[in-house]
Amino acid sequence: METYKYKGRTSDGRVEDGLVEAYDRLEAIAKLRNKYDAVLEMKETGTMDLGKSLLSLEIGGKKLNSKAFTLMCSQFATILKAGIPIARAVHLIADKTSDKKLKTMLEAAADDVEAGRMLSASLEAYGKDFLPPTFIETLAAGEESGDMAGAFESIYHHFDKQTKMNDKVKSAMAYPMFVLVIAVAVVIVLMVKVVPTFTSIFSETGGELPFLTQLLISISDFVRNTFVYFLVIAAIVLIMGKLWSGTENGKTYFAKLQLKLPILGNIAQLNAASLFANTLSTMIGAGLPMTKAISITSSVMPNYIIRKKVEGMVTRIEEGHGVAESMKEADCLPDILTDMVGVGEDTGEMQETLDTVAGYYDNELALAIESAISKMEPAMLIFIAFIAGFIVIAIYMAMFTMYEGM
Repeated sequence: METYKYKGRTSDGRVEDGLVEAYDRLEAIAKLRNKYDAVLEMKETGTMDLGKSLLSLEIGGKKLNSKAFTLMCSQFATILKAGIPIARAVHLIADKTSDKKLKTMLEAAADDVEAGRMLSASLEAYGKDFLPPTFIETLAAGEESGDMAGAFESIYHHFDKQTKMNDKVKSAMAYPMFVLVIAVAVVIVLMVKVVPTFTSIFSETGGELPFLTQLLISISDFVRNTFVYFLVIAAIVLIMGKLWSGTENGKTYFAKLQLKLPILGNIAQLNAASLFANTLSTMIGAGLPMTKAISITSSVMPNYIIRKKVEGMVTRIEEGHGVAESMKEADCLPDILTDMVGVGEDTGEMQETLDTVAGYYDNELALAIESAISKMEPAMLIFIAFIAGFIVIAIYMAMFTMYEGM
């Protein structure tokens, strides 16, 4: 559909303007004939006018604040259940939200909704760069069914679960990553500042230094002399890797690598299964046809190979094949998930079955992450102890050699 900006004259002579959605100009005029005696002006607006486009520009990229977003969905569900008109609800939430990106989007959308535009179309126009496709489609389905409060509540529960899972992962990873960063920083300081100080002392005393001490001094000299070059090379490698990861070959390579990694590959599989079940359940609950629901579900798959294979399922379903059969042919998701989807197809309770299996994979994912963290922490501590022990022993051996020569 296209969006047209119009001016119309009412039966009492007043001139009003607003926005109308239609497939073409003739349909737009036909819609307005029931409301106005004459349509004075009609022009296509596109998705966003320049002024609002400039307002929507943000420093810091297109990343969506998940907590602010889920809070917004919860507020919409509560306010709409109270019977407040949608245009008023958008204004209220726009005034209360503290997230600049969402606030700008809602303020722009509020004017459109007052002019008669659908909320889903307006939010898609102003937030298409950062809003999840599942949000737009669920909201559009809620508008068609007349249950926008239910649509927002469904969206809230779906993304609230994802946000809590992401927070759990970040919280679990925070301590090991903090320890690793501190350890690397300490080792660099020792190699660049502390070891050279001892080296100058050792060189003044003369004598033959132990092998470990000589090795430590050689490593320290290498780090000091190549540190800047190492940073430059690392930056170049990261930039080239980032650029290559945007190509078809790069996406495929990193997706295969992710799935083959020990421990992390299993987590990636479980995460994909959890997202598939949760998202497809939400899309079916919103009333979307299966092909559309699968297409949107494919877009949220974090692994590129799995995403393409799930996307390919749409064609098979359009040809008349079942969802479970298409999943087996795609061979990218766990067998348990595929079998459960088959059960849902046979019993006609697909959404309930998906909710059940989603809970199973949410739990499995959480356990797999906890297991990975529990294995990572001792491995990191052993690695740090090895590095620190090597440095301490090398220095003490040199000191003992010095004392013996005195």
